[in-house]
Amino acid sequence: MVQVRPVSISNGAFIFCRYTLAILLWTAFFLQFKFVVVVAFVIFFLSAFFKVGKAPLILLYTYTLNNFIKSEPVLLDENAMRLVHSLGAIFTLISITLLYFINEQAGWIFLFFLAVLKTISALGYCPATKLYSCMLSGGSCCRRLRTFKC
Repeated sequence: MVQVRPVSISNGAFIFCRYTLAILLWTAFFLQFKFVVVVAFVIFFLSAFFKVGKAPLILLYTYTLNNFIKSEPVLLDENAMRLVHSLGAIFTLISITLLYFINEQAGWIFLFFLAVLKTISALGYCPATKLYSCMLSGGSCCRRLRTFKC
């Protein structure tokens, strides 16, 4: 069974990371910049690979803006954040594949829904984190999902 692995980071860095990724996805969508989707993919992938404590945007904020704008630490579940970043990387990779190789129109539509989902997550209602914590808690909300072995 996967256990909760708490990690403490600056709340400002956490907010910066969430909003920056949402802004990147919306910028890519509205300005039709495919390369920005690739940048978002790289950030998601590196965040999943290095985990949330050493995620690129967290480190960027910690070593720059955190020197001027101090914020309280927030406790996050490292495993849940890794799942969230992995899903973000997978979804941006699907969008990149659609945009560059399969159907550009479908890629922009997929990116729109991804940007909406990321905006919802940036505002603090992250469905992937909720699903992850629900599966671990043994609550009735995920009774069917807990029967599957990952």
